[in-house]
Amino acid sequence: MKIHTKICGITRPEDAIIATQLGADAIGLVFFAGSKRCVNIAQAQEIVCVLPPFVSVVALFVNETAERIHDILTQVPIDILQFHGDESPEFCRQFHRPYLKAIRVQQPADIQAALTHFTDARAVLFDAFVNGTYGGTGHTFDWTMLPENLQGHWILSGGLHADNVADAIRTTGACAVDVSSGVELTAGIKSPEKMAAFMHAISHF
Repeated sequence: MKIHTKICGITRPEDAIIATQLGADAIGLVFFAGSKRCVNIAQAQEIVCVLPPFVSVVALFVNETAERIHDILTQVPIDILQFHGDESPEFCRQFHRPYLKAIRVQQPADIQAALTHFTDARAVLFDAFVNGTYGGTGHTFDWTMLPENLQGHWILSGGLHADNVADAIRTTGACAVDVSSGVELTAGIKSPEKMAAFMHAISHF
């Protein structure tokens, strides 16, 4: 079983190149000003330019205005939108792009509610809940809250790194994972060694 992987919070072209050489299926660009991994349009354009064919570009937003999202989409070739705030399904689908909806899991009910509510999402992304923070926290959540044979398309995120991702996949049955802080030297600066170790850890599935 191939485990699909997104490396999020890319801020430098050189990190994007290494991520894709190591086999990442997608890279994530953060357009949330409250994140240490936020990129501007010029940075995003430089990163996208170095990507090989068939690597997806995911743009992450948190409670952003529709106007700014449309503006970014006219300037940066984005494949998938990721919404990490309190966006409604109606808001997410208005851009006529595939989208991911991130859910910060606090209790088991959050999991099924998200899959029921966001039925047209490409996938729901389950992340750890940290008050006042939207992603990239380095925290995990209780993976056993995910029911066995969970139906629908979903992605596991939150505090993943080379030393725990294999256990996370075995515990949850995830077929897609999202990593950011777990492969970094500092916020937004990826470590080639940590990325390589992460990709190696999931290569045995």
